[in-house]
Amino acid sequence: MSSLLDIAEIRGLYGSATGLVRIPPGVDVPITPRVRQLIDTPEFRRLTRISQLGLVSQVYPAANHTRHEHSLGVYRTAIEYLHSLASDERFAALVRPEDAELFLAAALLHDLGHWPFCHPIEDIRLPQTPDHELFANSFLLEGEIADALRDDWGVNPRDVVALLSGKPTDRRGRVLQSLLSGPIDVDKADYLVRDSLHAGVPYGQHFDRSRLVRSLCLNEAGDGVAITEKGKTAAEMMVFARYVMFSEVYWHHAVRSATAMFQRAFFQVYRGVDLDALFRQTEQPFIATLMEAAGDGPAAELLGGLFGPTRRLYKRLTQYSLFESPELYRRVARRPYPWLVRCAEEFAGVMSRAMSRVVAPHEVLFDAPPTELEVEFDIEVRDSHSGVYRRLGEISPMVRTLAREQFDDYVKRVRLFVHPRLADDARSLRALPDMIHEAIDRVG
Repeated sequence: MSSLLDIAEIRGLYGSATGLVRIPPGVDVPITPRVRQLIDTPEFRRLTRISQLGLVSQVYPAANHTRHEHSLGVYRTAIEYLHSLASDERFAALVRPEDAELFLAAALLHDLGHWPFCHPIEDIRLPQTPDHELFANSFLLEGEIADALRDDWGVNPRDVVALLSGKPTDRRGRVLQSLLSGPIDVDKADYLVRDSLHAGVPYGQHFDRSRLVRSLCLNEAGDGVAITEKGKTAAEMMVFARYVMFSEVYWHHAVRSATAMFQRAFFQVYRGVDLDALFRQTEQPFIATLMEAAGDGPAAELLGGLFGPTRRLYKRLTQYSLFESPELYRRVARRPYPWLVRCAEEFAGVMSRAMSRVVAPHEVLFDAPPTELEVEFDIEVRDSHSGVYRRLGEISPMVRTLAREQFDDYVKRVRLFVHPRLADDARSLRALPDMIHEAIDRVG
């Protein structure tokens, strides 16, 4: 009877020689023939021309790594997770080799549905835009990817779809999905380190990843991943790494300026674009399509500041956190995106009167935490001596502190950005909070 450790990809990393590719930070990724069949398809190769962090490179210029590199990293991490969990008796009894192979294929293909600048577009929650997990179905259920899954992996493509975007009802499915999308899933374990490395900052790299992997086990209910107490400190540091990466990289004020500019431009032009065709494009054709759709309108100026020959980001006029300005924060945070646009347009009118000059509606941008919240980070920790499971937040003062309020409330601020030509004069306005309240009241 075969075991998890007999899986070709696990043997390729830990045992017999196989094809390898090297990715940062200097790690080998085993490439078996059936993995090669997937990564050489046009659908997967498309990810080589979609950046992982999109607009973050406006601030961190080396952050140009791709979804392709990240996907290989997640696949390698999935192998490490399986190798570690194979020594957990309950996991090995529950998860069969064919289940583990399905998990490896899903980990490799988890970002197949991403389009350029996917997360900023998803955050504005337009009814015409699909979730990227569902958009992946057209790549997974037909064409070369589907053929390779059936013929080379013995995997039903619909099982991959179900694992990536469904809601498993059996314990085995819930365990595998917790490894793909959970507090310490294979995605986070890769992107925190990889994004930090390419951005040139230390924040996402300072947790003991190998110790965390070695501590993996099943939770008390046997339907999700947990850790032993040996991984507690590594898990705490991973929580902190994620917190700081959001604070200093993903929600850096200049990154958010670029994001707000892009979202406003997309919102202005998307009705005139074939979105299904657009989302199948790679990054440069995607940008060209949006710029063509913008024509000579206001969106052209916004897109030109991001992708034109001269970088021109909007300036931060003011910002509000939940703790410094709770009233303003609560009035703006998690509002629907069309409401934010109307509020910015009303504020442009208020600002025009206060400054005695014309402020165009697109020259004011409100940026706020989106309606969707980040997944809370908490996980069960098993005491190996007593066998007792406790939540990490119960035994870790640091995690408990970060979990006391929503993660988003700490790192995602309400910000007001204005065109650079307005910034100096706008900063001299003494009644900004009252002006913002007036704009909000006008929108209702």
